[in-house]
Amino acid sequence: MQQKELDGFFEKFLKKEPLFINKRSLQGNYTPKTVPHREDQINQIAGVLAPALRMEKPSNVFIYGKTGTGKSLCINYVTNNLLLTAERNKIPLKIIYLNCKLKRIADTEYRLMAQLTREFGVEVPATGLPTEEIYKLFVKQLDKEKLLLVLILDEIDQLVHKTGDGILYTLTRINTELKNSEVTIIGISNDLIFVDNLDPRVKSSLSEEELVFPPYNAIQLQSILKQRAKEAFRETVLEDGVIEKCAAYAAREHGDARRALELLRVAGEIAERNNDNKIRIKHIDDAEDKIDRDRVIEQVNSQPKQFKLTLYSILNVCMNGNSNGNPIFTGDIYEIYREACNGCGLKPLTQRRVSDIIAELDMLGIINARVVSKGRYGRTREIKLAIPDSTVPKINNVLKEGLGL
Repeated sequence: MQQKELDGFFEKFLKKEPLFINKRSLQGNYTPKTVPHREDQINQIAGVLAPALRMEKPSNVFIYGKTGTGKSLCINYVTNNLLLTAERNKIPLKIIYLNCKLKRIADTEYRLMAQLTREFGVEVPATGLPTEEIYKLFVKQLDKEKLLLVLILDEIDQLVHKTGDGILYTLTRINTELKNSEVTIIGISNDLIFVDNLDPRVKSSLSEEELVFPPYNAIQLQSILKQRAKEAFRETVLEDGVIEKCAAYAAREHGDARRALELLRVAGEIAERNNDNKIRIKHIDDAEDKIDRDRVIEQVNSQPKQFKLTLYSILNVCMNGNSNGNPIFTGDIYEIYREACNGCGLKPLTQRRVSDIIAELDMLGIINARVVSKGRYGRTREIKLAIPDSTVPKINNVLKEGLGL
């Protein structure tokens, strides 16, 4: 867009009647005034945490269910109300929420303890002190006044994946070191079998109360979307069938309400950019393509160079028609991979290591790779792309740019 054209662009944008009146209500971190289809779970969580208002330590709670089933939403809804009641009644209650997926917060035991200590207003260096020292500092700050702390560890499985379950053992035993204060832990996980792999002592301490969140069905997703759409959009901007289409897409993705809300929000953004005065079913299709593409690109960008080179080689075999719709094998991509390494000035890995990377790309859902036997020639991986064809050229360009090819 040239500068002359841009002069009036923003003015025109301001004069247009927007489709959105409150876009925040379609975002994942938004807590609505009411949470439909989760009344039982909310009542159970409230029942477990209510003793905190009498300064009695509630049981530790472990909550699990698939992504987008309302776990974090319900916890935030209950704890927000709990905190308001505590403030009104001058009850010394503190709630700390940490998302363990965030790198700078929970990718090491040190960072987690440092973040918890900072929540009490103490400056802690990003690195440099022994973890044991940070832990003692946290305990000291926590015990300075009589306090009940509710510690929410969202995506707790990510914490254990990165640091092991030693940190959980430490936190579940912390009350034995406190004289004035007490701590209750709420663990939230998308991994339904995660708790089974914990140290039995940690498992029994963490899972004093357990709560499973089932997926939403298509009808429940429709009612959630209607509730949020009322807050998010002007009246009459949604074409008939848009809500139903969104719900059907998300129900197919294991009843993921977060996915449904993201689809609706991105569809609204696409409609606005296209100067459309309505959000139409075609915008939902476009939104799904865009979300899938963006998600894969984000995953690809976060991978090391050798991963990118391996994927680049796979895409090249597919795009150049060498596969003719048939599966390709590790050997088919290895020569292209070696050439790409030379183009980047990197030393090629062995074919066996490239095969391991292919297995990891399979775990990310970018390709499907299954091990097949070639008789006396050994075993190889049969590779097919698991991403839409429309996404392939865009990802290929991102890879070329990132690798300098």
